[in-house]
Amino acid sequence: MGLFRNRRGTNPNRVGSFSDKQLVSAERQFGLVPVEDIDGTAAMAPDPRFEQVRQAVLAGDWQAAAAYLQDAGRDWAERSRRSNALAAQAVADDGWLLAWRTARREDPGAALVNARSLVDLAWEVRGGGLAGATTREQFAAFHRVLVQAGEAFAAAQELAGDDPCPFIAELPLAMGLGYDHEKFAALWSEVEHRDPHHVGAHHSALQYWCAKWRGSHEAAEEFGRAAAAKGVPGQLLSTIVLDAYFEYEITDETLNPGTYYQQPHIVAATDAALVDVAAAHTKDPHDRNIPPARHMLGHFLYWQNRYEEALEQFRTVDGYAGTTPWSYYGNPAERYARVRNYCAAQALHRNAAAR
Repeated sequence: MGLFRNRRGTNPNRVGSFSDKQLVSAERQFGLVPVEDIDGTAAMAPDPRFEQVRQAVLAGDWQAAAAYLQDAGRDWAERSRRSNALAAQAVADDGWLLAWRTARREDPGAALVNARSLVDLAWEVRGGGLAGATTREQFAAFHRVLVQAGEAFAAAQELAGDDPCPFIAELPLAMGLGYDHEKFAALWSEVEHRDPHHVGAHHSALQYWCAKWRGSHEAAEEFGRAAAAKGVPGQLLSTIVLDAYFEYEITDETLNPGTYYQQPHIVAATDAALVDVAAAHTKDPHDRNIPPARHMLGHFLYWQNRYEEALEQFRTVDGYAGTTPWSYYGNPAERYARVRNYCAAQALHRNAAAR
């Protein structure tokens, strides 16, 4: 949502220990994507199937959207991803969604996409600025649309059956409307009952428990550790606690990242996430939850001086930077490229020293 930029801005921190010429040279030697060609708005290459659907709905073909969502079946993670993509498209142009809802008034898919699109619309109305830069009118419109979204989620959940997606999609609404802990716990119990290992739901819930929303650093870390403890390699739940550690560091300017990320418990969590991501890749190399995890892992490994390991993660996802941690900086592509190139330069330096 872009509201909580790192107060360090684009400060490269330790990246400055190599000259720009050395960093670009390392980039070229490893065949990395130049910064001007990095997509700072996406975490990975677009889904070609969705691109086809997007073109179809732009032409008014709501049936293409319905089929796209239906084809996810009972893969709840995929259904969540597809419904979110359709909802974002509906914010730009909702004529096809209105036609879908009119033609199929009791369609749970249409109800889900409609509810989620209202949350996205509310954030667009609010804008991406900090509270001090947001007008009273923007806040009023933001709240008004979120209330409408709450009503839409209630309708979608009545049609959901055992589908967790309308409950998962409500999690950002819980932040926007400031659900108290009891109300959030009730929502979360509905999610866990239906899909206790849904990694996207856990990432979203972790945000609620952060200090910037309705929790605290301690609450976020507790939630992250609990998620990691109940997961097995390949489910990516070990990455949730990395989010918690990152959120703490990014909002507390008194912390020194160079020492913070090297604490033994954070190093151990990083190691567990490496195993988790490797298992997920073996299970399904095309799992679209993996690239964001690799970006975050690269960030942690960079601060732990594990440059070759960080570079391995970056080379797998190279060309894209529209995800955390980079999205917390003013220019995600630039920050990503400088960290990546620093790791590449360190790898070259260490290889040369070892000869």
